[in-house]
Amino acid sequence: MILNSFQLAGRTAIVTGCNTGLGQGMALALAQAGADIVGVNQSAPTETMAQVQALGRKFLDVRKNLSETAALPAIVQEALTLTGRIDILVNNAGIIRREDAINFTESDWDDVVNLNLKNVFFLAQAAARQFIAQGTGGKIVNIASMLSFQGGVRVPAYTASKSGVMGITRALANEWAKHGINVNAIAPGYMATANTAALQADPVRNAAIMDRIPAGRWGTPADLAGPVVFLASPASDYVNGYTVAVDGGWLAR
Repeated sequence: MILNSFQLAGRTAIVTGCNTGLGQGMALALAQAGADIVGVNQSAPTETMAQVQALGRKFLDVRKNLSETAALPAIVQEALTLTGRIDILVNNAGIIRREDAINFTESDWDDVVNLNLKNVFFLAQAAARQFIAQGTGGKIVNIASMLSFQGGVRVPAYTASKSGVMGITRALANEWAKHGINVNAIAPGYMATANTAALQADPVRNAAIMDRIPAGRWGTPADLAGPVVFLASPASDYVNGYTVAVDGGWLAR
């Protein structure tokens, strides 16, 4: 039965930045499909942990600063203490800094690019090494953005980092498919989360955004549930290096 291909029972997923928002929504979706969750955050993922455990799934709380490259291999090793294996990595954690390009600082550039791109690569590398050692393949889902396709305004480092995420998703898929590792990405559009609260509250900007979205609404964390389960499951075994836009049709306009 085709629905069996979407089942994740017996699998373990690392999800970064899952204490709130899109990361929380994706962690819960994976747990609903049967996966145990390793949540990597700087602050306590109390709500996410409770909801995952209420589904009867295991949850391991790993506290790391994902901006520190040296800490990344330890995340994979710590994750192994939950079930002895990992099967899925969702590279979700990221930041955005808004400023006119003419005034954008080197410090802000480095903060954004290091977390959103550099360490997405190095955590994927650490996970892939474990997948290869296990000999069972694995799934890596990177979180890109509609700004992987567009330039944006006042977010030069974010645009550069998310364009890079789409690029390394393709590059890693090219190299790791032979190991049974699928590397794909999800590109969310305008999502109703805490990160976009100011935009939602601005009547002019909110109206302009809504006018551009064919679906006529902001996205929600629940809108990423289907795509992340698909890309993390056997149903996507022949999907490699692709970035799925989940944007209500924004890029189609």
